Amino acid sequence: MIPGLSTLHPVMLRFLLRLLLLLAFAAVLTAAGLTYWVVRPLPLPAERVDFSIAPGSGMRTVARTLNEAGIDVQPDLFVALSRGSGLDTQVKAGGYEVRQGDSLWDVLQRMAAGDVTHARITFIEGWTYRQVRDALARHPDVAQTLTDVDDAALLERLGETETHPEGLFYPDTYSFAKGSSDFDILRRAWQAQREQLASAWAERDPEVPWKTPYEMLIMASIVEKETGHSPDRAKVAGVFANRLRINMPLQTDPTVIYGMGESYTGTLTRKHLQIDSRWNTYTRPGLPPTPIANPGRASLQAAAHPEVHKYFYFVSRGDGTSAFSPDLATHNRYVYRYIRGGGQR
Repeated sequence: MIPGLSTLHPVMLRFLLRLLLLLAFAAVLTAAGLTYWVVRPLPLPAERVDFSIAPGSGMRTVARTLNEAGIDVQPDLFVALSRGSGLDTQVKAGGYEVRQGDSLWDVLQRMAAGDVTHARITFIEGWTYRQVRDALARHPDVAQTLTDVDDAALLERLGETETHPEGLFYPDTYSFAKGSSDFDILRRAWQAQREQLASAWAERDPEVPWKTPYEMLIMASIVEKETGHSPDRAKVAGVFANRLRINMPLQTDPTVIYGMGESYTGTLTRKHLQIDSRWNTYTRPGLPPTPIANPGRASLQAAAHPEVHKYFYFVSRGDGTSAFSPDLATHNRYVYRYIRGGGQR
């Protein structure tokens, strides 16, 4: 018996007992309602809904983000749940996915565990730096932070000592949390290319004519643009190594095309070969000043291990392979055979 209740009038006592029962019943109903609200499947506008939590977001901001994504959340109750469970301090930034059947508790636990969803982006071997930037700008899951950042500022931010961005980003498929920034993805590609180049340079043949890792990167980019046929890569690199050793111009069309920039319309003529630019290897000796594309691992390895042979010329057969020649007369016969008097390489 609760002290003091025995002295109360029986009517008052019955009233208080009924009130206590009602309060207890209300508490049970409230708890049941809150529990249902926490564990019930969330009503979603689609089978799957994606949303992103920005770094530094508070729980009220998270609740607003959920609502904006079409996930019905009562902000005050959501904040109370996250704080009462202690998960509010564990929620991690990133992209998340809510699926049909998920409860609010499922979503909150997923955010606390950092169980982010991932997107993918692929940079193709032989793409230029500009194509890489365009792919990042078009990707719906990439946060755009470099729109007003020029190339010089980007390279400085990366800690890159070269002054031109071409060739510095490794072509590969990158998986990333939705909402990751374009800079973060570029930094991963830049670091990957540094590692690939360092590894290839360390294992290079000692007789290669390129004097620095950067020169080897330039050669790898030329190989990348000259052939997509893997067995020919090292042989193509060997042709250019032979030419450099005797101070013969490289005369490689892709460098001319790169130097033309946006003025190139898809057809290269003899007149174009005579237009001087820093990248025209018909009018200037030696290697061009920068890479002309982002080379992949196979081209880096070809530049590190050029095939030793006596070829100085090659021409495309039109099927992806090339015909190699030790002298101009043989080369001209191949040119006539395969491209009917086309340009010399």
